[in-house]
Amino acid sequence: MMFYIRKLKKLDKPTLLVLLGLMILGTVAVDQATSGTNLDGLYMYSIVFFVLFLLPMLLIALLDYSIFTGAAAYILYGIGLALLLFVMFTGENINGAVRWIRIGGFQLQPSELVKIATVLVTCNLLQKRSGNKLRFLQDLLPTGAVFLVPAFIVMKQPDLGTALVFAAVLPVMLWMGNIRLLHMLLLASMALPVGGVCWLYFANYDILANLLKPHQLSRIETFLEPGLDPDKSWHVNNAMNAIGSGQMSGNSGFYVDRGYIPYAYSDSIYVVIGEKFGFIGSSVLLLLFYLLIFRMLFIARESRDLAGSYLVVGLAGMLLFQIFVNIGMHIGLMPLTGISLPFISYGGSSLLANMLSIGLVLSVHVHKDDIAMAADTGGNVR
Repeated sequence: MMFYIRKLKKLDKPTLLVLLGLMILGTVAVDQATSGTNLDGLYMYSIVFFVLFLLPMLLIALLDYSIFTGAAAYILYGIGLALLLFVMFTGENINGAVRWIRIGGFQLQPSELVKIATVLVTCNLLQKRSGNKLRFLQDLLPTGAVFLVPAFIVMKQPDLGTALVFAAVLPVMLWMGNIRLLHMLLLASMALPVGGVCWLYFANYDILANLLKPHQLSRIETFLEPGLDPDKSWHVNNAMNAIGSGQMSGNSGFYVDRGYIPYAYSDSIYVVIGEKFGFIGSSVLLLLFYLLIFRMLFIARESRDLAGSYLVVGLAGMLLFQIFVNIGMHIGLMPLTGISLPFISYGGSSLLANMLSIGLVLSVHVHKDDIAMAADTGGNVR
């Protein structure tokens, strides 16, 4: 018992404080988004989820993270892929997307957990090189396949937002793994189709319409030409107007309270903060996110082995991409897509995945001295 108490004392206090701040802000935002609607009181579930998921987060923090970056990573990855396939054939259809498995009263979205499993497997692959330059056939192709398989399945759900998270984390981890510059440029060239889509939109709209699904085409059209069709850009325009109307300290919430912001309690939760708490509320949110990512990178820097650094940086990249895209799509910088705002948007699966991620980060901090001692003695210290 004293052994685990000593580990609890090693938990990174700044990370826990920032996490608490995000959860308080997220709970208040969900309350503001649903107050007076048929979802009034939904914020109570956010509190319940946070308390429930706190236990597995702390449990993971007390366990040696090398357990998860070892053989267990492949087991978790295999289970994750099996769940994705299970969802494809038996999942619950909500708004035309099949992404969830109902477990009692809880809707589990396996793709959220598979993101973590993918990072774990990648850590296992990269650490084998011990910091040496990554080889194309032996290292890059297997690592790329680890990301490509779940991303392809997720795209079939369809869930473009989560698939993009896989695509964004891959280059981050490869860069940390010491990828050659030429290979990195080749990987970056894979983003050229994005520019091709924009060019094709203006050059030959009919061909693009045959290549993409209607809802995907609509989002691209809204992003590139928001004034072309006010109906299609209704969500984005209202979001920007709502955030702008918040000014310095926010207002009563004209757009949010009158239902002009779809899914205000989940994917569009940033609009609620921008309108009801203004520039000050948005700044507090961004400051908390900055402190969280900064602390994660500090823990990665202090890690005594490569696996710990790779793990924390991969998870930090995952969270940072989601933050950037979610906020960007509501201020006109990114196309609309289904990505939640970490720790702020309402959603059990996303909150579970994010808290498990923080648990792994805390584990790297808790066990850094043990890892160093094991390396010095040539043994295993837990």
